[in-house]
Amino acid sequence: MAGFDPLHDETREAPEHSSLDVEIAVTRQILAETARLNIHSDHDMRSAAFALNCRVRALLAAVVAERGEDR
Repeated sequence: MAGFDPLHDETREAPEHSSLDVEIAVTRQILAETARLNIHSDHDMRSAAFALNCRVRALLAAVVAERGEDR
């Protein structure tokens, strides 16, 4: 067992996602919100990493679905 919990577990299912347009809008919103966080705060940076990781995964899933790609 690792001494930490990873940010993402590859064994989990792909994230649920909305249409690409919705995912882009939500990603822009999360980027704006996380841009205001304190870079010197461990809590803020962990929160930003988690939020942005989830967003990028959902955005990528929407792009893949839009393109009809199978991953």
